[in-house]
Amino acid sequence: MTSSRLSDRLSSSRRRSDPGRRWVRVVMAVLATIGVIDTGSITLKKWGILGSLSCSSEGFFGCNGCEKVLSSAWGSLFGQPLSLFGFLAYGAVLLMAVVPLVLQGEARVTLGQRSWWGLFLASTGMAVFSAVLIGVMVLGIRDCCPFCILSALLSLSLFVLSLIGGDWEDRGQVVFRGVIVALIVGLVSLGWAAAVNQPASDMGRGVPPAVTSASTPQTIALAEHLTSTGAVMYSAYWCPHCHEQKELFGKDATAKLKVVECAPDGRNSQKALCDSKKIEGFPTWEINGKLDSGVKPLAKLAELSGFKG
Repeated sequence: MTSSRLSDRLSSSRRRSDPGRRWVRVVMAVLATIGVIDTGSITLKKWGILGSLSCSSEGFFGCNGCEKVLSSAWGSLFGQPLSLFGFLAYGAVLLMAVVPLVLQGEARVTLGQRSWWGLFLASTGMAVFSAVLIGVMVLGIRDCCPFCILSALLSLSLFVLSLIGGDWEDRGQVVFRGVIVALIVGLVSLGWAAAVNQPASDMGRGVPPAVTSASTPQTIALAEHLTSTGAVMYSAYWCPHCHEQKELFGKDATAKLKVVECAPDGRNSQKALCDSKKIEGFPTWEINGKLDSGVKPLAKLAELSGFKG
C-alpha cells in the first residue's frame, strides 16, 4: 500500500512538471506580453510620452479612438492611468508563466505548482475587472476603446488557459477560491465604478472642460483674425487635445474662436457638418479651405492664416 502511494505521488509529480504543459505557459506568456504592450502603450500615451496630438473620430467597431474612454473619470485610479495597473498585472502574469520554464529540478516543480494558483487567481481577478470596465464603457461612457476590448479578451483567454494548464487535484478548491476572488474583485470594482459615476455623468452632458488659462492681447487678436477669415476649429468635447489647443489661446480668446462640436452627444453638436467635411481627427483646423488636424502652435496658426499681428 505504501509503495502504491509513493508511486502515485511520483506519478503526480511527473504530471505537474510534465513539459507537455509548457505550451500552455508559452501561450500565456505570449498573451501576457501582448497585454504588457497594450496597457504600456496606453499608459505612455496618458503620460504624454507616446501618441500623436490627434483624436481619431472613427475607429474599430465605431469606437472613438479610446480618447473619450481614457479621458473619462474611470480612466484613472489613485491619480495614475488605470492602464498602469493593468500593465503591472500583465507583468506579474508574464513572470509567473515564464520563470518556472527556466528553472530546473525541485525548484521548478515546487514553483510550477504554486504559479498555477497565482496564474489562475490573477487571471480570474483580471477577467472580472475587465468585465466591469466593459460594462462601464457601454452603460456609463457610451463609447468603446479597441485597446480596452483587446485587454478584456486577453484577460479572459488567460483565465481559460490557467484552468487548462493547472493540474488541479481538488477541483472544489479551484471553484471555491475562484468564486471568492471573483466576488471580492467584482464588489470592489462595482463600488469604485459607482463612486466615480457622478463626475463622469457631468462629462456625459457633452460640455467640454472649462478653459482656465489667461489670454493675452496677441492671442485675442489672433482668435479674432481666425474667425474673421472663416477659420474653423472642429472639436469634440471629450478630446483632451482639443482642450490643450484652447488652453494655448486662453479663456477670452477661445470664446472668440469658431468651434464646431463634432461629437454626436456633445452640446450643440454639428456632426452632419463634420461628416460632410470628412473630419478624421480632433482638433482639426479649416483655414483657407484646407484641413489640418492636430494641436497647432499659435505661431503656426498665425502663419497659416496670414496673421501679421
